[in-house]
Amino acid sequence: MDTQMPEASGFEHLTVTTPGLATHVAVTGDRDGDPVVMLHGFPQHWWQWRAIAPMLAERYRVYCPDQRGSGWTVAANLRMERETCLNDLIGVLDALGLDRVRLDCHDMGAITGFQFAYRHPERVEALVMLSVPPPFMSFGPEMMSGLRHMPALVWHRPGRSVAGLFDPAHVAQPMPPGTVETYLAPMQRPEIDGAVREIFRHMAVPEATRIARGVYRKQRLQPPTLCVFGRLDRPFPEELVRRLSGDPARYADRFDFAFVDGAAHFITDDAPDAVAELVLEHFVAAEASA
Repeated sequence: MDTQMPEASGFEHLTVTTPGLATHVAVTGDRDGDPVVMLHGFPQHWWQWRAIAPMLAERYRVYCPDQRGSGWTVAANLRMERETCLNDLIGVLDALGLDRVRLDCHDMGAITGFQFAYRHPERVEALVMLSVPPPFMSFGPEMMSGLRHMPALVWHRPGRSVAGLFDPAHVAQPMPPGTVETYLAPMQRPEIDGAVREIFRHMAVPEATRIARGVYRKQRLQPPTLCVFGRLDRPFPEELVRRLSGDPARYADRFDFAFVDGAAHFITDDAPDAVAELVLEHFVAAEASA
């Protein structure tokens, strides 16, 4: 595998420097367009948005950062806490002069996204969360199948491949080997490989614990939010998601679900056109009702 930056048509690449962090950001779209920020999942990076960001580029300026411990972002210290990536995001947005944004987030990126929406609702025009339950969702035994990958990542050994995450349980159709290799290429760098345990021990597990304790059921999600799942995402069938979420109006000002045919957990690879259409529709609707 090659750790060289992968290519994607229409993107330019920036390095945003904040204390202790040099964040790589891939950017595309109308320079005068309102900002959209796309936060990748694990074990992916900015290239996850290669097919989706261009579909929003005629209307928006789209920013795709590599979060700490991923892609081509370089950190002086990879030590993670629950809100480390949140604070990183705030620093990057401030450095770029982006006061208010639309967020499209997948998997681990959705943790950062909803943290930001709860802490700074005034800075979030609209939020889309892909393949992740709403943080106010009840936590029951039915949820355990969606967490079965966690122990191996919490105890990740450097040099051990995480390619198994792209197994048939998480994709609607086999992901091409070249795509998997591109996603995993940055993990050849010891600092990125070593960040896996940090991400899951100190960010994912503490946040899952807060969700299980019902912390977010005592808060209110203010930005218009769309939660999207693939219909083939086995741990999160529509009936279960809706049942455990209860009445979203109790916890959020404006909240909707969408379910995409022919897609599983890695929904942005399975169905990029459908995802882009839903994201665009949600952002436009949020603008119209503002």
